[in-house]
Amino acid sequence: MPFVRIDALRADAERLDALGRAVHDALVETIGIPPDDRFQVLVGHDGTNSTLRYDTYPGVHRDDGIVYVVITMRSGRTPAQKQALYRRIAELAQQYAATEPRNVFVTVTENESADWSLGNGVAQYL
Repeated sequence: MPFVRIDALRADAERLDALGRAVHDALVETIGIPPDDRFQVLVGHDGTNSTLRYDTYPGVHRDDGIVYVVITMRSGRTPAQKQALYRRIAELAQQYAATEPRNVFVTVTENESADWSLGNGVAQYL
């Protein structure tokens, strides 16, 4: 049950949708998320009223094609699964949304089953 937030600079609805599909497909392929388990917030920033900041740490030369992907999910994935996920997100973001892999910044935060309510005020995983 991942919750995904994607922030992209100067992204229209079509690019945001393509990035959302890229992340979702990568989650399904690499860590076995069910295909109907999609919860995403997709945000485009215009660079004036809202923007994204970035530098070149650690030697990655990003530009205005920057995309931040924040994934919150229950713990339990191995480092190898996470590496495969990052790689596949970058590949699919390039394929679906013409986003260069160097511009795909991903972070994963893990939590426990008690940290989720999927509706109706119920902790479904407990």
